[in-house]
Amino acid sequence: MAVIKRIIILVLFVMAAIFVTPVMGGTLYLSGSPNLSASVSGTNEFTPNSEVQISITVQNTGQSEDKLVQSGITDRDDLPTTAKFLTASLSPGDAPLTIKTDPVMLGDLAESSSTIARYTIKIQENAKGGTFILPLTLNYSYLSYANQYNDAAMEYSYQSKEITLGIPVTIKPELAIEVISAEPEHITAGAEGYINLKIKNSGTAHGSQAIVILTRNGESPVVPVDDSVYIGDFPVGSTATVQYKVSVSDRAESQSYPMGVGVIYQNDEGDSVSAREKTIGVPVGGKVKFAIVSPPAEMHPGNKKEITVEYKNTGESPVYSAQARISAVDPFTSVSDIAYIGELPPNESRVVAFQLGVDRTATIKEYGLDSEIRYRDALDNTHISDPMKVTVNVTSPEGLAIILTNPIYLSIVAAAIIGIAYLVLYYRRKKE
Repeated sequence: MAVIKRIIILVLFVMAAIFVTPVMGGTLYLSGSPNLSASVSGTNEFTPNSEVQISITVQNTGQSEDKLVQSGITDRDDLPTTAKFLTASLSPGDAPLTIKTDPVMLGDLAESSSTIARYTIKIQENAKGGTFILPLTLNYSYLSYANQYNDAAMEYSYQSKEITLGIPVTIKPELAIEVISAEPEHITAGAEGYINLKIKNSGTAHGSQAIVILTRNGESPVVPVDDSVYIGDFPVGSTATVQYKVSVSDRAESQSYPMGVGVIYQNDEGDSVSAREKTIGVPVGGKVKFAIVSPPAEMHPGNKKEITVEYKNTGESPVYSAQARISAVDPFTSVSDIAYIGELPPNESRVVAFQLGVDRTATIKEYGLDSEIRYRDALDNTHISDPMKVTVNVTSPEGLAIILTNPIYLSIVAAAIIGIAYLVLYYRRKKE
C-alpha cells in the first residue's frame, strides 16, 4: 500500500506541473523622468579665424526611485526616465562665431547613459577674446504615465519637453593682421625694388617684440632680399609701416604676384606666437626693353662713315646713364663703337652715331651687327639689355662713288691729275 500511495502522489505532482501556470510579477514605476546635462568633451578653447569641431557629451542621470513589483502587472516597453527622440540644437548666442552644423538627432537616451553630439563652428576672424555661453537646446519626449486595462492592453501617454543648457566656449585673444596698403617702388622684371607695407593690428591681443615677416609664395619670381623687420610693441588698433627690398626674376611678367605677410610676437603669457599670415599682391612692371627704330644704314665697300642709330625704351621703367655699344665684325671695323644715351624714359627714343668702316672686298648684302645697351636702374644697379641687331646694307657704289671706291680708277685719276699738273707746269716754264 505504501508503494501505491507514493505512485499516486508522484502522478498528482506531474499533473500539477503540466496544468498549473505560475503568475509572474511585473514592475510598476510610480515616479521618474529624464534628467539631462551637457558638457564639452575635449578642449573648449579656440582661436579667431579658425574652423573647428566641438564635441558635446549629453548625459541622462534620471532615476526611477519609486516602483511597485507585484503579480498582474505587465512590464512597460518604455521607462519614464528615457529621453526619446532626443534632438540637440546648438546656437551661437552672442558669441562671435557661426554654427555650421544642423540640429543633431541623438535617438533615445536611457537613464545612466550618455551620447555625443558633434558640431562644426567657424570663429570670426576678428573675434574678441573671452568666454561665451552657447545655448544648447534639447528636445525630447518621455513616458508620462501608462494605464493597464488587462493582461493584453496598455495605454501609454508621452509628454514633450524642451530644455536649454549653456555650453561655455573660450576664444583666445589673438593678434590679427590687416594690410592697409602695399605700395611697390621700382619693382620690375629682372631688377630689384622695394615694397612698402602699412599694416594694422585688428585683433584682440597686444603684441610684444613683434617682427613683421615677408615670405615668398611658392615659386613666385618675387623673392625678398630683406624678409623681416622688427617693430617692437604692436598694440591693438595700432599701425606700423615697414619696407622690404625684393628681387624679381627676369622671367617675371607684367602682373601682380602673391607674397605672404606674417607677424611673430610674444603674448601676455610670454609665449612666442605667430599671427595668421595674410596674402598680398605685389605688382611687377615688365622687363626693361629696347628697340631699334631707325631705318637700315647704307654703306659701300671701302666706305668709312658715320652711321646713326635710334634706340627706343619700349619698357615700363626709365633708365639712367645708358650707353649703346655696337659690335663690329668682319668685314666691318669701328673707330668708335660706344655712344652715350643718358637718361631714357619709357616710350622715348634717342639717336646716336657710330663711326664704321667696311672692307673694299665686302660682299654686297644686308648685315646685322649686334648691339646692346648698358644702363642703371632707379636703385643705381647696372644692367645690360638683350642683344639687338643694327642693320647695315652694303650696296654697290653708283656715280662718282664708283671711282672713289675702286683703286684702279683712283690710280688712273691720280695719274691723269699728275700728268695734267706736269703739262701745266711745263708750258708755264716754256713761256717764261
